[in-house]
Amino acid sequence: MDFNVIIIILSLCGLIAFAYRGFSVIMMAPIMAILAATLSGFAIMPSYTELFMGKAVTYIKSFFPVFMLGAIFGKVMEETGLARSIARAIIKGLGKDPHKAVLSIIIAASVLTYGGVSLFVVVFAVYPFAAALFKEADYPKRFVPAIIALGAFTATMVCFPGTPQIQNIIPTAYFGTNLYAAPLAGILGAILMYGCGIFYLTHRLKGTIAKGEGYGSHTLNEPEDNPDMSFVSWKLAVIPLLAVLIINFVITEFVVWDQSILEPFQQMKGIPLVAAKVKNVVSIWALIISLVVGILLALIIGHKEIKSVNGLTKILNAGAIGSLLAIMNTASEVGYGNVISQLPGFAAVAHFLINIQVGGTPLVSEAISVTVLAGITGSASGGLAIALELMSQDWLAWAQSIGMGPEILHRIASMASGGLDTLPHNGAVITLLAVCGMTHRESYKDIFVVTSLLTTFSVFAVIFIYSVTGLQ
Repeated sequence: MDFNVIIIILSLCGLIAFAYRGFSVIMMAPIMAILAATLSGFAIMPSYTELFMGKAVTYIKSFFPVFMLGAIFGKVMEETGLARSIARAIIKGLGKDPHKAVLSIIIAASVLTYGGVSLFVVVFAVYPFAAALFKEADYPKRFVPAIIALGAFTATMVCFPGTPQIQNIIPTAYFGTNLYAAPLAGILGAILMYGCGIFYLTHRLKGTIAKGEGYGSHTLNEPEDNPDMSFVSWKLAVIPLLAVLIINFVITEFVVWDQSILEPFQQMKGIPLVAAKVKNVVSIWALIISLVVGILLALIIGHKEIKSVNGLTKILNAGAIGSLLAIMNTASEVGYGNVISQLPGFAAVAHFLINIQVGGTPLVSEAISVTVLAGITGSASGGLAIALELMSQDWLAWAQSIGMGPEILHRIASMASGGLDTLPHNGAVITLLAVCGMTHRESYKDIFVVTSLLTTFSVFAVIFIYSVTGLQ
C-alpha cells in the first residue's frame, strides 16, 4: 500500500481513537490533520491557517445561523415546558401495552425532532415520561435509550422531507436542492427504519417481559414523581413546531426569490460570499425565517414559565452558547477533511470511493463514503460535511452524465449519514445514556441495532428500489 495512503489511514485511526476516549474533536481534528500534512511534506503553519481554518470558517459562515437558532428554539421549548407537554400527552395517551409503550415514546421523540427541536433537547424532554411509564408498567428500563434513539436519531433526522435537522440541510448547499428533495425515497426509508425498528424493539421487550425481567434497580437520574407538575396544553405547545414546518414549506415551495439578489454583495470588496447562486442558500434562508417565528411563538405561549427578563436572558444565552460546541465540532471535522483532501494519498482514496460502481449510479459510492466517514468522526453532520466537501462535485457530475437529478443524491447522502454515526464514541449516544442513567453495557446493543444496522439496511434498500423503479 502507498505510504501516502497509510498516512491518511493512521490519521483517521488516531482521530477516532481519541474521540472514543473522550478527547474533543475541536482539539484533535487539527492535530491529526497537521500531523498527516507534515508527514506528507506540507509546512505546518500554512496547513493549519490556510487549509484547516480556511474551510472550517467557511462552514461556520454557511451554517452557524441554523445551529444557533435551532439551539435557541430547542432551549425555549425545553425551558418553557412545551416539549415536555407534547411528550407527556403522547406517552400518557397511548397506554402501557408493550407495543403501545414503544410506539408512544417513538412518536413523542419523532414529533419533537421533526418540528425542529434538537435531538439533545428531545432526550431530556422525553426521558422522564418514558422512564416513568416503564417503571409503572415494570418493563426493563434498559430499552428506554434505544426506543428514544429510534424516534430521535433516525427517520426524522435524515429521511422525512422537510425535516429541519442539520443532516437534511447540509446537502442543499452542495447539490442546490431543498429540504424536500426526493420525498418518496425519504418516506420509504422512514417506513423501513420505523417498521424494522419497532418490530425489533417490541419483540425484544416482550421477550424479556416473558422471562420475568422487570424495570430493575436503578438510582441514576430516576424521574421524579410529581403529579402536581403543571403543563401547558399540548394543543398550544405544538403550535411552534407546526409553525416551523409550515412556514419553511411555504417559503421553500411558493416564494420566488429574486435571482439577482446576491449581485450587489458580490461586487462589494472584502465580502467573501459562499453561495454563488441563490438556489444554494434559499433553503437556509427559509429555515432561518421559520425558526425565528417558532422561537417567538414558543416564547409567547410559554411566557408564564419564563418569569422575568433575567429568565428570558438565561434561556436565550444558554441556547446561543450551546450552539457553539455543535458548530465548532462539525467545522473542525470539515477543516480536517479539507486538509486530508489536499494530501498526495487522497487521490488514491478518492479514486477507490468514487469508482464503487454498483448499479451504474453514484449512489452506492456516496452511501458508503458518507457512512464510513460518519462512523470515523462519530458525527452524522461531520461525516456528511466531509464527504460532500470532498466528493460531491464528482458525484454530481456522474449523476448528470446518466440523467440523474441531484435530489436523490441529497436524500441518500442525508440518510447514509445516520448509519454508523452512532458508534459508541458518538456524542449523542453518550448523552442519551447519561441522561437515562444507563451504561453502554446495559443499553448500547439495542441502540446499535436500531440506529446503525437497520438504518444502514434501509439506505441500501432504498438505493436498490430506486435502481429498479426510479422512485424518488
